[in-house]
Amino acid sequence: MADDFFGHQPSTRAALPDPEPLLVNLTRCVIEVLAGARELDQLARWVSDDVYRHLLKRVVLSARARAVKGQRAQRPSITIGRVTINEPRDGIIEAVVIVHSKVRVRAVAVRLEGLDNRWRASAINVL
Repeated sequence: MADDFFGHQPSTRAALPDPEPLLVNLTRCVIEVLAGARELDQLARWVSDDVYRHLLKRVVLSARARAVKGQRAQRPSITIGRVTINEPRDGIIEAVVIVHSKVRVRAVAVRLEGLDNRWRASAINVL
């Protein structure tokens, strides 16, 4: 019962800032983390523990793949395309952010939940 009181408190959409800047910045940071150009710890404040662990596994796999190929980590050259936002429930955002690079176009699916009057990513999937 104490966890209900002292844990994260859901926030209504009216109490939260515009999610689009966070979606764009978080997407850019996730791509840079997977490329090895940014530390995952820099995202810890904005993601849930489950998302952090999921990204950590992806970071380890990406680092191994770069090591096998003899590549070094470098900042990817990307541009953020269209951002599509849906709100299935008050205080919950589900979005798809399109990321363009020289080689390919990817979609990043993000679920944001309003907790303690700020957005926090509860799911991130790079497709």
